[in-house]
Amino acid sequence: MPQKPFRITGRFVLDAFRAILTWKARINLTSRVAPGLVFAVLLSMIANVGAAPSAEGLTIAWTNNHLTVAGPKLPGNTLDIWYLEAFCRSNSTHQIWGKTTIPHKTELVSASPTQLRFRTTVSTSVEMLHQVTARRDELDFTFEIKNLSAAPVDLEWFQPACIRVDRFTGKNQNTFIARSFIFTEQGLTTLDKTRRHEEAIYHGGQVYVPSGINLSNVNPRPLSETRPVNGLIGCFSADNQYLFATASDKTHELFEGINVCLHSDPHVGGLGPHETKKIRSKVYIMFNDPQELLKKYRRDFPSASQKE
Repeated sequence: MPQKPFRITGRFVLDAFRAILTWKARINLTSRVAPGLVFAVLLSMIANVGAAPSAEGLTIAWTNNHLTVAGPKLPGNTLDIWYLEAFCRSNSTHQIWGKTTIPHKTELVSASPTQLRFRTTVSTSVEMLHQVTARRDELDFTFEIKNLSAAPVDLEWFQPACIRVDRFTGKNQNTFIARSFIFTEQGLTTLDKTRRHEEAIYHGGQVYVPSGINLSNVNPRPLSETRPVNGLIGCFSADNQYLFATASDKTHELFEGINVCLHSDPHVGGLGPHETKKIRSKVYIMFNDPQELLKKYRRDFPSASQKE
C-alpha cells in the first residue's frame, strides 16, 4: 500500500535518544546499558513511526485521470476511481453521449499522500478548482466551478468519480448489484430489488434520479422508476465487514455503471455570466453499519438530508 515516505532527520534521532534516556530513568537502569539494546530500541521506534500511516487512514495518488485510494479496509488495499469523467449539457437523456459531453482537461496542481489539488478547464470558458483530501475512513471532495465568460454556460451536471467496486464487492458486472444499495422510502434497498428498466439509448446500467431533477437531463441509460430519498449510493464488501458509499450535497443522479462502478453525480444547473458555484462530495469506507453511515451523511450534508 502506498505510504508517505519516512525520512530519518536529525530532530527525530535527537528525540529518539531523549526518549531512550527517559525510558532508562523510569526503570532505574545504570549507565551501563548495553549499546546493542539501545540500538534495538531505536530501530523499533523508527519501524513503528514509519509504519504508522498504513494503520491511520487512507492515502491517495493520481495519474492519467485515475485516482488510486489505498487503505487497510479495502480488499486488495486499493480502490480505483476514474477522476474526472465527464461534464454534461442539458437534454442529455435522449441524445447521444457525444452531444452531451463538454471537452475538459485536468491538471494536478499539488500532491501529497493525503491531499491532491487540481485545475480543470471545461471547454474554453469554465474553470474548476477542486481538491481531494484523504482522512481515516473518508475522502472529501470540494469543487469550485467558475464561468469565466460574460455568456451563460449550459453545464447541467457532471460525473466527477467513476468508482470501480469489483475488488471491494468481489463481484462482476452481472452480480455486483445484489451487494450495492441506495436509500428509498423502504430504507436501504439493494439495486437488484429496485424497479429496473432496460430500454434507453444505451443499454446496461441503471439511473436513479431524486425528486426535483428534470428527467430529460440525466444519463442516457435505463432509468429506474425507483426514486432515491437521499444522495447516497454504496455497496458491501465481499466479506460483509465493511461498506463503501458516496454522496454529494447537490445530487443530480445516482448511477449504477457498466464498469462494476457506482456514481453520485452532482447537479450544477447551468452557470450564469461570471457565476461561481461550490459543491462538496464524500466517499465513506467504514465498518458495515448503515445507521452510522446515515449519521455521517446527515452530519456532512444537513441541507440535503432534510429532503429524506
